[in-house]
Amino acid sequence: MSSQDLSSPALFNVKDKIVLVTGGSSGIGKMMANGFCQNGAKVYIASRKENQLKEAVAELNQKAKIPVQYIVANVGSKAGCDALINEFKKRESKLHVLINNSGITWGGRFDDFPEEKGWDNVFNVNVKSIFYSKCTLAPLLTKDSTNEDPGRVINISSTSSIDPQSEGVLSDEGNGTWSYQPSKAAANHLTSALALKLGPHQITVNAILPGLFPSKMTAFGFKTAGEEIFKFAQPSGRYGQSSDIAGLALFLASPASAHVTGTHILLDGGARFRRAGLTASTKL
Repeated sequence: MSSQDLSSPALFNVKDKIVLVTGGSSGIGKMMANGFCQNGAKVYIASRKENQLKEAVAELNQKAKIPVQYIVANVGSKAGCDALINEFKKRESKLHVLINNSGITWGGRFDDFPEEKGWDNVFNVNVKSIFYSKCTLAPLLTKDSTNEDPGRVINISSTSSIDPQSEGVLSDEGNGTWSYQPSKAAANHLTSALALKLGPHQITVNAILPGLFPSKMTAFGFKTAGEEIFKFAQPSGRYGQSSDIAGLALFLASPASAHVTGTHILLDGGARFRRAGLTASTKL
């Protein structure tokens, strides 16, 4: 043990690792992809919109050590997950890091919340895609993996998974994200269950629970609430940025975290301690 290389370049090395990021064309998915490609990993990003993927790849490749590639995919169904994985297998026979970042939300009134778009689609993307992508990609993740260099799965959950408040400044007046919080709580539990299942196969499974980051999902809140979000909810005085999410993802994919699995890591600048300041509507 004393002969281990504990230098930073060795502990956090992801060079030549093959990484697949779903929802990687925007928001925190692109931030994480950027962190990996700048540190020598071979990165694939996937999402539904090819034009957005092309734009993201062009941006990422400006600093990438190895050219970033994209795959058009919709993980809102098992068939969509299978199509993504089959395309990936045409290009690679090994996967080191799977980042399940695809996620959606839906806002609606408590007394008129839609079933298909509000519940079914949100759980399909936020929960089922995590399960089906791991099931099929497990052989590629476990191939040549060891307990010192395991395959890595990183699920992107949310601080909303531990916060029962569905109404607030991030949603329109009278609306709530009634299915989003439960879906992310389910993603946390699935992370733990899969960590237990895949651990003996030398695959670690961890979840990152981001707080407020700039993204399409939070754009409405940024536009309507503005600095109120920071004043009441952010003890750090700022929202999350690329280095925050990319740094944590790099840690969870590097030798430094080879013995870390089944964790749910909050990344919110302490905002969970001030949620009482964002009062929900009391109207039914």
